[in-house]
Amino acid sequence: MSSSLAGKSFQPELPARSTSAERGWVKATLIGVAIAYLALILFIPAINVFVQAFEKGVGPFLDNLTEPAFVHAAQLTVLIALIVVPINAVFGLCAAWVIARHQFRGRTFLISLLDIPFAVSPVVAGLMIVLLYGRNGWFGPLLNTFNIKIIFAMPAMVLASAFITLPFVAREVIPVLEEAGSDQEEAAKTLGASDWQIFWRVTLPNIRWGLLYGLILTNARVMGEFGAVSVVSGNIARKTQTLPLFVEEAYKQYQTQAAFSAAVLLALLAVVTLVLKEILERKTRIKEVE
Repeated sequence: MSSSLAGKSFQPELPARSTSAERGWVKATLIGVAIAYLALILFIPAINVFVQAFEKGVGPFLDNLTEPAFVHAAQLTVLIALIVVPINAVFGLCAAWVIARHQFRGRTFLISLLDIPFAVSPVVAGLMIVLLYGRNGWFGPLLNTFNIKIIFAMPAMVLASAFITLPFVAREVIPVLEEAGSDQEEAAKTLGASDWQIFWRVTLPNIRWGLLYGLILTNARVMGEFGAVSVVSGNIARKTQTLPLFVEEAYKQYQTQAAFSAAVLLALLAVVTLVLKEILERKTRIKEVE
């Protein structure tokens, strides 16, 4: 009896209160570290932007929003978004349909290609466009022959924005299509529905939340893009200057109030994007539960 007891190792049990208190202390520490980190890199800088923008009152803030350079930058930013978002929406839908509904050789490679804009620095992406369409680029002599200007003009800014935002729609729609399956589409086809009818009445309603999510992310990234656009645009005031470029240029010219006023609009765009993102995620979760 004693030998069997000697072979066993006894460990003192910690009191339940001590264990729960230790877990609570660890949890509080981790939460505190996370909040402090977010405060240093996100909350305090964001609050400072609003404080600097409204430091002299609402009147000067509104006056900065009516300056010709700011108005042109805002209009150009919206115009680029209106061009790029539909283009990438069509491309994303086509790419998602091909990848989700077909099995073919090179499918994995195609999926990897969609992630290139995530892996490549925006500045490098802008440089690639310059090397292709610049005066001394691959297509430069041909473009000069027909007097077509790409670099330091609107077309290059559209190309750069489209490249940077290329994966968003496709990446959001592909998993939705795979989860929905093709049973409903095949049933509609056997009932005599055309391809367009199947798309508008069956496919699109199933993927609408994922599609809207991708469009929101695309629009937010287009309006906030700086690196690639700064390389290909030339940052010419009232010509090729978007809102992010306007913020940088105004700050460099010691127009602090104007820079922070434009930054407030970009920050509000980010807030609206987050709100819409949360709404769409809740819609998606509700649909999955149903």
